[in-house]
Amino acid sequence: MFLTGRAVIVAAVGVVPVVLLDAAGVSAWAALAGWLVLCAALVGVDVLAAAPLSAVHVTRDVPARGRQHEPAATAVIVQNTGSRRLRGTLRDAWQPTAGAAAHGRAKLDLPAGERRRIPIALLPRRRGELSSEFIAMRSTGPLGLAGRQGRHRVRGAIRILPPFTSRRHLPSRLARLRELDGNTSVQVRGQGTEFDSLREYVRGDDVRSIDWRATARAGTTMLRTWRPERDRHVVILIDTGRTAAARVGDATRLDAAYESALLLAALAQRAGDHVHLLLFDRAVRGRVSGVEGAALLPALSDAMAPVHARLVDTDWGSAFATIRTVTTRPSLIVVLTAQDAVESARSFLGAFPNASRATTILVGSATDVSIADLARSRRSRDEVYLAAAAERTLADAARVADAIRRAGGEPLAADPDDLPPRIADRYLELKAAGRL
Repeated sequence: MFLTGRAVIVAAVGVVPVVLLDAAGVSAWAALAGWLVLCAALVGVDVLAAAPLSAVHVTRDVPARGRQHEPAATAVIVQNTGSRRLRGTLRDAWQPTAGAAAHGRAKLDLPAGERRRIPIALLPRRRGELSSEFIAMRSTGPLGLAGRQGRHRVRGAIRILPPFTSRRHLPSRLARLRELDGNTSVQVRGQGTEFDSLREYVRGDDVRSIDWRATARAGTTMLRTWRPERDRHVVILIDTGRTAAARVGDATRLDAAYESALLLAALAQRAGDHVHLLLFDRAVRGRVSGVEGAALLPALSDAMAPVHARLVDTDWGSAFATIRTVTTRPSLIVVLTAQDAVESARSFLGAFPNASRATTILVGSATDVSIADLARSRRSRDEVYLAAAAERTLADAARVADAIRRAGGEPLAADPDDLPPRIADRYLELKAAGRL
């Protein structure tokens, strides 16, 4: 049972007759007691007249997946199997990060024997599994003073995937990929390219690609063209340790790593390469391998969705060893981490694998652009101290980047918005140069 605000108002109105009766010589206490008994009787009648919630059948319509910061349409289907009209309210018990509109509350006015679909719009602010374990309902009596309330345990769950905002960079990169893979042939042959076709020589072409036998047969200078190889392997290793929990801009470093991985995977999948994903700190938190075609991006998003940064140091020896269990011949290894402090980078550099001509190791890091701004600001004593700390941070990051280069890797640091397209551009450069 519950009381409405109208019941409180009705009980308060009784103060007026109590005061008047007291002025007329009638006992105020007796008048007050009589008024409260009358209010209680009205409340009891209202509760009994309210539609019983046991005669209400509730089901859900919840999509299996949604994306972070994008609307997700869910609904509660309420059927009144009783003989009384149901008037009241409904509340869907989603957690606050689900962003349920009006906190999941909706009004009910359901005649006997009818069914209503109550939309509950979500705007999720957090990745992972979101759930609602029950639906709370209130059935108000005809007087509007009180009613019945109860719960219907009907579970609903939705998996919220990473937002993939970097998809806006995909069309321009796919256009460049098409130029490499057909529309504009690669004129300079590099390691790892395949023969495509013959065409006539044009001034400016690389003379090293002239096919002299074809030239003798055709009577004009013929040139071999090449296209990037397919069926190469791209292994993406995402660090989910404590450094991934640091906030950079409006999100964490892990979120920036997810955006970079999704854009690179979409591009590599269109290029015909095999993409493997590892989420690792001290153990494998997520893994995708052997998935091809249109199913790749959904599989990657599903694996990323429930994984959040853990406040532990990453075991880099095990992380790089796990890569060897994914494929024995990776062409490109992309490590998405935050190696900008000398002390925390020691274990990373100590376990760094040996690069070779057939394998390129790219280390991507999301950086905070505000550090560079702090390093340039020196208008007050406090800003000078902050600038000194910022300069020290930048110098440490530069030392770690130099150490990665000496170990055979390629460091690449950028702010969260620029990191995904820069990694995608580097992938295309490797394709164009015949190194992938």
